[in-house]
Amino acid sequence: MMYICPMRTLKKKPIQMYIEPRQDTALKVLAKKRGVSKAELIRESIEKYLTTLPLDEDPAMGIVGLGRSSGKGDASAQHDKYLAKYAKAGRK
Repeated sequence: MMYICPMRTLKKKPIQMYIEPRQDTALKVLAKKRGVSKAELIRESIEKYLTTLPLDEDPAMGIVGLGRSSGKGDASAQHDKYLAKYAKAGRK
């Protein structure tokens, strides 16, 4: 009996990419040595790369400090409340 896992239950997003043959060989060797999959090594590498990006290149950093000009001293602590209020106002 074969069990098929529905795609909607996956927590990771599948992608397809091409790598150089030497990269594939190195991944195979390292994965075997560490006892993990090549995919796990690739995910770890992406995570390490993303955490080394300078803060000014991180798109999420563009929202830092936006609450200062709102006049609301509690914007950082109450951001969900304010976002919901403005989203509701925008639907009217």
